Amino acid sequence: MTEVSKSKQSLESGGGVGLKRELGLFSAINMILAVMIGSGIFISPATALKHSGSVGMCIVVWTVCGLISLLGALTFAELGTVVPRSGAEYAYFMDSFGPTHKFWGKLPAFIASWVYVLVLRPAEVAVITLTFAEYLCQPILDLLQVDVDSSQIKTYVAILALGIITYINMSSVKLFVKIQNIFGSFKVVACLIVIFGGLYELVYMGNTKYLSKGFEGTKFDMKSIALAFYSGLWAYDGWNTVTTVTEEIKKPEVNILRSIIISVPIVTILYVFMNISYMTVLDIDEMVKAQAVAVVFGERVLGVFSFVIPIGVALSTFGCALSIQFSVTRLCYVASQDGHMLENLSYVHVRRLTPSPSVAMQGLISLGFILVGDIEQLIELASFLIWIFYGVAMCSLLTLRKTKKHTPRPYRVPTWIAIFIILVAIFLSVVPIVTDPSPKYLFAVAFILLGVLVYYWFIYKKNRPAIMDKITYYVQVLFEVVPPGTSHSE
Repeated sequence: MTEVSKSKQSLESGGGVGLKRELGLFSAINMILAVMIGSGIFISPATALKHSGSVGMCIVVWTVCGLISLLGALTFAELGTVVPRSGAEYAYFMDSFGPTHKFWGKLPAFIASWVYVLVLRPAEVAVITLTFAEYLCQPILDLLQVDVDSSQIKTYVAILALGIITYINMSSVKLFVKIQNIFGSFKVVACLIVIFGGLYELVYMGNTKYLSKGFEGTKFDMKSIALAFYSGLWAYDGWNTVTTVTEEIKKPEVNILRSIIISVPIVTILYVFMNISYMTVLDIDEMVKAQAVAVVFGERVLGVFSFVIPIGVALSTFGCALSIQFSVTRLCYVASQDGHMLENLSYVHVRRLTPSPSVAMQGLISLGFILVGDIEQLIELASFLIWIFYGVAMCSLLTLRKTKKHTPRPYRVPTWIAIFIILVAIFLSVVPIVTDPSPKYLFAVAFILLGVLVYYWFIYKKNRPAIMDKITYYVQVLFEVVPPGTSHSE
């Protein structure tokens, strides 16, 4: 029996220190909502409108993107029952490809963890906390009419928010669940305010000037249609979040599927009706040019109560950053158990039962990105890799149906859905390169190649620097952590 298997057995029997199942169905639903609904739908939802060319086609795009996201999420629901480990794509790659070849088999899993843990997720947290600071500070500074360098203040507020988020995730999973549920509810309320504001304009005020244009001006060329769907699908990203924390979900065999079936349609309905509300009040040019569509909408519809929109954006972004950091630390935790990250990143606090070293590392990396400042291009650069991982995950699903065909599957998605998602993944991976053939994509290739070298030297060849023993000792002392599965009496 491997060390990981022993650890799992110990945790399941309740005899050792480790992560516990604290997330019920409601919390799982809120976690998906928290990551899917970030700042994008409030700030810049007009990209799909710009490329589709008409309000009618834009509504079609947002609806179809929601359906595609639901199909993708359903495939992950099956994978989550076949591979009941946290880590999502990483865990699926390890189980499907890992046993096939000593070197190449485990490489896809390592590259996924390499990209997510070191660049993509901490960079997203940095951008989202900066957005939080922007929408929290701007109304206050405008009200006080203070003549100060607002950029520095916003950076300090973003750092403070990151510190609070990191503290919450280090302190307690129960604390995370409570705060996430509260902020998840707030962001849905903010979405509903926009929707009901639009319905008021449409039904009671009879404002149909812009919606009545229907499909007038629709762009039917393949490039525009491709970019419209590309923009919409990025806005829905996060539907697989719950599978990154499978080991902390209560009754994952049923709650993963239930949380997806409930949350993804909710997000789809909110997104479609929010866009209808925006397009009821604003014309296409206003939406495309607006730096923050929801704020302009609020000023036009809510009057003196328009301040609720910036507050809603702030609450939404804080909850989103909190959940993204929580989920990526679990990927880091699982990868460390397999020897793909530093060993001590899988250690758990003896009392709080949180992977404190992983959380602290994610906080430090995000802090570095905040201090760098302009990293949106970095996220755009790395983001196209996400759908590559989704596509490979579908290949994992098809592989596991052969290698683990006798494994009980409480839920099984039709094969055509997995094949369809593979085609969507290929499309979304190729579109940004074809439409914007920029040298910046060479950075992504270089980063992956660097990951291959790291994997070869430290993972495959098992070269371990002598200093790692001292680092592990100091990490254990500083964070009061022990390897998962350690008995409380040890």
